[in-house]
Amino acid sequence: MAPRAKLPEVKFSNLTKIFFPEKKVTKGDVIAYYVAVARFILPHLRDRPVTLIRFPDGVEGEKFYEKNAPGFAPAWIQTHAVARKRSEGQTNYIVINDAASLAWCANIAAIEFHPFLHRISNPQQPTHVVFDLDPGDGADLITCARVAFLVKEILDGLGLKSFPKVSGSKGLQLYVPLNTKISYEATGAFAKATAELLQRKHPDLIVSQMAKIQRRGRVLIDWSQNSPSKTTVAVYSMRGKNRTPYISMPVEWLEVKRVLRSKRPRTLFFTPDAALKRLDKSGDLFAPVLKLKQTLPKAFTQLAAAISAPPQLQKYEDKRDFSLTAEPRPTPKLSPKKNSTSGRFVIQKHAASHLHYDLRLEMDGTLKSWAVPKGLPTELGVKRSAFAVEDHPISYLKFEGTIPKGQYGGGTVMVWDIGTYRLLSGSLAEGSLKLLFTGKKLTGEWHMFKIRSADGKDVWLIAKSGQPAKLLTPRQEDSSILTRRSMAQIALDNYAQWQSGRR
Repeated sequence: MAPRAKLPEVKFSNLTKIFFPEKKVTKGDVIAYYVAVARFILPHLRDRPVTLIRFPDGVEGEKFYEKNAPGFAPAWIQTHAVARKRSEGQTNYIVINDAASLAWCANIAAIEFHPFLHRISNPQQPTHVVFDLDPGDGADLITCARVAFLVKEILDGLGLKSFPKVSGSKGLQLYVPLNTKISYEATGAFAKATAELLQRKHPDLIVSQMAKIQRRGRVLIDWSQNSPSKTTVAVYSMRGKNRTPYISMPVEWLEVKRVLRSKRPRTLFFTPDAALKRLDKSGDLFAPVLKLKQTLPKAFTQLAAAISAPPQLQKYEDKRDFSLTAEPRPTPKLSPKKNSTSGRFVIQKHAASHLHYDLRLEMDGTLKSWAVPKGLPTELGVKRSAFAVEDHPISYLKFEGTIPKGQYGGGTVMVWDIGTYRLLSGSLAEGSLKLLFTGKKLTGEWHMFKIRSADGKDVWLIAKSGQPAKLLTPRQEDSSILTRRSMAQIALDNYAQWQSGRR
């Protein structure tokens, strides 16, 4: 047998700095925990890109997410390049395959470790499904336990074993090991369909959408973690959520049931010492997650995919409760235009928290959208800010009416102008679009281009090019191109009707 490679030496610093003030837990204590837990946590981190959450001054100081390996990382720290989804370049994630790498990360104040659901050898194949149960205000770990058993009931009925763990914060997470050939599209659709089914059956207990206003007293089943761009806190990772450190620990279903009966959630909060003592006694309860092979039921997966929103419209769907708003739901499948240099456009006047205009361009099967606070400029030499927002479904082209108060974008929406556009040059990827609009109100050329703002964020600007646009009368400015109604008339005609969710 070849001799085992010697691990590099890690130098530690500032070991006495207080990281968790409640029990005077120091940086040295955090490092010591990770050294002690290494043999249990490493199998669950191995060959997976990891996002670190670093707390240089402890949990009462500022924290930040470390995706790119820092420039001062030693050469022996393994990294894996992942192409960025929405911009050029790549992110060099750290890969933690040995105790030295784990200890080095702990020494740079990484308290939390969040791996991807896939391994670097196959970035499109998740090894498991995750249901993240997140309690809203007025709900707690006991409420999550109730929901966990409802999820388990469905999984049991499909012949799927599931493994619960506490998040180390306030929620529960259920892992369904697969370890077979499958795509994120299939696992995401499965998780989403399960969450939506449970929301329909238990609307007073469960939500499947992100909006916090819907979550009071209920539990969000966050199925969106099942994405190639998302990470989930690792089993055995410490959390930086409280003044006392707690560990994301596997638990048995019997323990979850006991908490549900006893109403004593604190029994499922594990300090580092309690976690290590439990591991010495019970071993790795999550070991089956690494090897157990299971297959999602084909019929259920196909059904889930059929009702699932396309990935491009997932953010749009997450922000809305379609039982309350009359905005159109995204259709399951996109049919992108083959000719991407032309399409339809709409400009919607939107009186939400602030009056602004929404510009939407039909591209790649969705409406690429920008909020333009002051509207499109009509004079040469004038530049207006345009803020990119989530893609909208094509059916939003003719959406006009009111979005109920309390819903995302609540307020009055008018179809201010509509027509077709032609892309004269540029692309979204280039950050430059030269457009020729042929609308009912606006006709001519405009140029949209992206710049980097002073705070380091990408911002679009839009300017009139070619010739100035024709000035509009006050009546035209406050008139729907579809119905000729004013903003006040739209609000009066639609609010009561759509507040109740009728269409």
